[in-house]
Amino acid sequence: MKDFVFKGAGVAIVTPFNEAGINFKELARLIDFNIDNGTQAIVITGTTGESATMSDEEHKEAIKFTVDHVNGRVAVIAGTGSNDTAYALQLSKYAQSVGADALLIVTPYYNKATQKGLIKHFTYIADNVNIPIILYNVPSRTGVNIQAQTYVELAKHPRIVAVKEASGDLSAILKIREVCGDSLAIYSGNDDQIVPILSIGGKGVISVLSNIAPKDTQAICQLYFDGKVEESAALQTKYMDLIHGLFIEVNPIPVKTALRLMDYQVGPLRMPLCDMEEANLAILKTALKNHGLIK
Repeated sequence: MKDFVFKGAGVAIVTPFNEAGINFKELARLIDFNIDNGTQAIVITGTTGESATMSDEEHKEAIKFTVDHVNGRVAVIAGTGSNDTAYALQLSKYAQSVGADALLIVTPYYNKATQKGLIKHFTYIADNVNIPIILYNVPSRTGVNIQAQTYVELAKHPRIVAVKEASGDLSAILKIREVCGDSLAIYSGNDDQIVPILSIGGKGVISVLSNIAPKDTQAICQLYFDGKVEESAALQTKYMDLIHGLFIEVNPIPVKTALRLMDYQVGPLRMPLCDMEEANLAILKTALKNHGLIK
């Protein structure tokens, strides 16, 4: 069995922006909020962090700052994926050089890839770094889905240790578990599927919900690990209205809006993302009030 990177809830953390670029003071505050409330890993420069609209310099600054500020308290996982294999490797090597514990690498988007191309892409990166890799499968964004047999081949690599599965297809995720066993850890990439994925041997979640409710997101996982399955499921169910609110528009629009409502200075969304529709904002506010997160 390979060592996996963390067990429990990892936060797919937002990137706070201001007029100068990244608001590092507020990023530190968000990191500490999560660590103080039990989050087991900080995932920086992922989808929720708006990495797609960050400059190369900002991307690297965010990774280094996070590594330095976390200072070994929990795992730091750097999002270094790209549809350009050479650039993904460049970012991955940088993240390794500044002390990231692991890499989160999404499937190539827009130009996409065949299953053979996916194997070549991920293997090339894994051959040229020395830290663990978590694959990221999110076909709704990338237009490509990692097939079960592709996972089998990738799991043979000693540095490819896990996958963040955000396909939403529980049957397909169960198939990954069947064919890969303990050679590939599975993390839920969807907050509404934490308990179902734990039930088939998942190791936790890379979570958007953790940005605003880190203590209870970790508790969903820990209760399950402690054998308190019904309590874990009840807590997951309790948060379904808020999870719905956080994904009522494309991530990270709602979560960044929620953090602003909670008085975090996360700044604006970068275009082409924009402010929420009023009807959806009302739904999000109601959910936040239901959980005592705003008045």
